[in-house]
Amino acid sequence: MRRVVITGAGTVNALAHDLPGTMRAMAEGRSAIGPLAFRDVDRLSVRIGAQVRGWPEDAQHDRFTGFALAAAAEALAMAGDGAGEGAGVVIGSAAGGIGTWEENYRAVFQDGKNRVPPLTVPRLMLNAASSQIAMRHGLRGPSFAVSSACSSANHAIGQAFRLVRDGYAPAMVAGGAEAMLCFGGIKAWEGLRVLSPDGCRPFSASRNGMVMGEGAAVFMLEDADRARARGAKALAEVAGFGMTADAGDLVAPSVEGAAAAMRAALDEARLAPEDVGYINAHGTGTRLNDRCEVAAIRAAFGPAADRAMVSSTKAMHGHAIGATGAIELVACLMALDQGVIAPTIGLDRPDPDCDLDHVPNEARRALVGAALSNSFAFGGLNAVLALKASP
Repeated sequence: MRRVVITGAGTVNALAHDLPGTMRAMAEGRSAIGPLAFRDVDRLSVRIGAQVRGWPEDAQHDRFTGFALAAAAEALAMAGDGAGEGAGVVIGSAAGGIGTWEENYRAVFQDGKNRVPPLTVPRLMLNAASSQIAMRHGLRGPSFAVSSACSSANHAIGQAFRLVRDGYAPAMVAGGAEAMLCFGGIKAWEGLRVLSPDGCRPFSASRNGMVMGEGAAVFMLEDADRARARGAKALAEVAGFGMTADAGDLVAPSVEGAAAAMRAALDEARLAPEDVGYINAHGTGTRLNDRCEVAAIRAAFGPAADRAMVSSTKAMHGHAIGATGAIELVACLMALDQGVIAPTIGLDRPDPDCDLDHVPNEARRALVGAALSNSFAFGGLNAVLALKASP
């Protein structure tokens, strides 16, 4: 089996429209959460989010596809445009073109129009982002979309990793994209009563819910020997992937399900718990999720849990749902390639049940040889990526 490395990365999110700006913001512990600005926001009970500001309107593409295209272009440019014809694309998204759905529902049901634009279906379909990336860059390998709620991006990257590792493609472009910050998107989440009206504070005793975000992050994964032969720099190695289903409650997480996914990722990567220096936590800022994740880390890591740094970056870029695992992978690359551990900001007073090293409020310098990235989704769908410092 081949070793798989990341040779390119790109992102658009509320912190910045590119990778360097995002990394600077994470290292500085900046938050992009603020007042939302879109049609009918005054009808919402929750009016804050991590919104991508200054993004141009696009008649051809839904917002989530635009984010993905920009992130993919940045990743491929960093990788040296070495994807080649045989490379493929897999992009995760929970809602796809929800903005297009909303716009056209308004036109038909509210404004009484009898026709919608001819590009409505190509804009709203979940595979729009992956298909547009493949067409723009001439990628004729395996290309598809993955939708598993908040685990979508990690599932997409995990599938891309295995396609390269097992020889089905020489390289894959993979990540997640989401643009759920619209009236209908926020209104639907309000119904679940999990949104905070005043901010995201993972692992803090004062936390009162999650804050939604949007954006995309996309990565170039390729065979390590191929990357070395063409002189491409490896940012990190994708060494393992674990995925499980709780098969229990639709919205309440399971300690054992999350722990099993972490164990599977460690096993595939041939890592012992004590090898992992950093865990990017799912860490949504809801009471149940944070406590469950800490318990799962303790169950999977045993005594080594106390030696790992465990931070959540969602207080900075929000919970970008199907894109969030991809945006959070940027923090793992920072740890492995630059020795910078992104902090958990807003951690004013730790919850006694969240008693790991959550890197409170300020970034930290540390040498890290391996990292995990956790994503746990509604439906009980768990996806964990295991990474090593570049070979």
